[in-house]
Amino acid sequence: MNKILKKILKKTPIIKIIFEKIDDLRNERNSQRNEIDNLRNRIDSLKNKITNILSSKDNTEHDEQYITEDVPMSKIVSHQKWQKYLYEIGNKKGMRILEIGSREVTAQSVARKEFSNAEYIGFDFYSGNNVDIVGDAHKLSSYFSKDEKFDIIFSSACFEHFAMPWIVAEEISKLLKIGGFVFVETHFSYSSHERPWHFFQFSDQALRVLFSKALGFECIEAGMSNPIVGRFSSLADDYLKNKAITGLYCHSEYLGKKIYDVENFSWESIDLKDVVGEKKYPEPK
Repeated sequence: MNKILKKILKKTPIIKIIFEKIDDLRNERNSQRNEIDNLRNRIDSLKNKITNILSSKDNTEHDEQYITEDVPMSKIVSHQKWQKYLYEIGNKKGMRILEIGSREVTAQSVARKEFSNAEYIGFDFYSGNNVDIVGDAHKLSSYFSKDEKFDIIFSSACFEHFAMPWIVAEEISKLLKIGGFVFVETHFSYSSHERPWHFFQFSDQALRVLFSKALGFECIEAGMSNPIVGRFSSLADDYLKNKAITGLYCHSEYLGKKIYDVENFSWESIDLKDVVGEKKYPEPK
């Protein structure tokens, strides 16, 4: 449409109103675009502020509010230390090492190399790299002769995938020498993974119960590693939305020593005090 025709049409009342409406809509659209651009800039600015807060050293003081004082942090066998600890005590001639869940899943295993002076055996539910014996951990002792015993039995990121972890603990006890060590690292607070076989999350107290004196074990250390800062999402129930959650830790660890054999062990015959000792559920206030 040329300019002359446009001027003529604009002089016609109805056409004039239409053109005015078109101009109004165009202006409104431009205004909305400006508002959207401003909103995007504000969101980007907020993202940058959050990123700066999370990456700043001052954030440590904020995160400490989420740590629960009555939850012990692992020191000897924390997430970053347990491998070195086991290699140091186990990489010796004559030592027999059994790893439950030895298959390479997320990274290449160095266990066989680090236990090169000892006899290392890798056990897993599936065959694969770094696996010597394929089987079900709930029947662990059935894959070895009655005389076979180990100096160290350890497992990392597996106990959450055992349908009956108390049975696996009993099987470990059967294969461990008196004076031998058991180490377990699993998860206390972690995202759901490897479903449908993700059954449990474990606190340090839960691991103490699985490997208690009732089963012949003495606890050397039980604790947590890698605190998590958490909150309920905006999709949670109204009374929980965005509420902060304290006391979350990614990993839980247990290091124990077998101090005696338990003949004819049965979980059904165990008294509560045999596994929790003198500790009890907090009394009502």
